[in-house]
Amino acid sequence: MRFIIRYFFRLVRAILGPVLLLWNAITSPKGIIRSTEAQQAVDEKTKQLALYQFTSCPFCIKVRRAMKRLSLNIELRDTQHNPTFREQLLEGGGEIKVPCLRITKDNGETTWMYESRDIINYLEKEFSHD
Repeated sequence: MRFIIRYFFRLVRAILGPVLLLWNAITSPKGIIRSTEAQQAVDEKTKQLALYQFTSCPFCIKVRRAMKRLSLNIELRDTQHNPTFREQLLEGGGEIKVPCLRITKDNGETTWMYESRDIINYLEKEFSHD
């Protein structure tokens, strides 16, 4: 029975994943337009961030849309297809759950933030006023 359920959900993901990605491409939000200097400052701050994600995960798409809306260049790390990123997520964050934002502070301390709503709130707080 577990076998049937597992393959049922794989089939659902195989069908819905491309639909979600197409919808995202068609309805992609516009980004914030900043001066060159302001965007460079934002880009410098985002070098300390990395988003661990799956390409077709609806919650990851939600975070990537917020990143696009805020014109943020955050490194994307696909933990579904890259075992190195998957291992980093497990070792650093403690679980393989996406989306997860890795935040490295100036002093080298690293924080792992799960939950799409928390990540989006953090990004809006940090970058919407720039």
